[in-house]
Amino acid sequence: MRFVSVAAVAAFTLAGLSSGIAHAESAPGCGPVTQIGRTAYIDQGGGPVASVKQFKGCGKNWAYTYVWDSFHNKGHQYYVTAGIIAGGGSKGHVKGTNRDREVWSTGTATLSVCTYAQGSLVDNPEHAYTANTDTRC
Repeated sequence: MRFVSVAAVAAFTLAGLSSGIAHAESAPGCGPVTQIGRTAYIDQGGGPVASVKQFKGCGKNWAYTYVWDSFHNKGHQYYVTAGIIAGGGSKGHVKGTNRDREVWSTGTATLSVCTYAQGSLVDNPEHAYTANTDTRC
């Protein structure tokens, strides 16, 4: 009987982790923020290698890009970017340094307009892979 309980708890936990919506993370200089919209995935043609998310908190929008272990552990040089797209332009854009696993945009005062987060992974000057979250108004 105990095995069923442990399996049920494990299934519930995995379902919560794979829902695609983060409950709260911490943006630099802000503290806890809440994900808005769905997670987007950067794909190099062989499957996803990084996640892109949009958050709100502290009266601002934030973009976040995270590189997965499956790509990072290969040891390649790369950098990632994160930015909020609003009104046709990029705001709060941040470019990480070589092999940074995660990058947060700066917070943008764009909660009153439609926005989406954009993240890129550049593994050499000729190859940039980009993903956009869904637009949130």
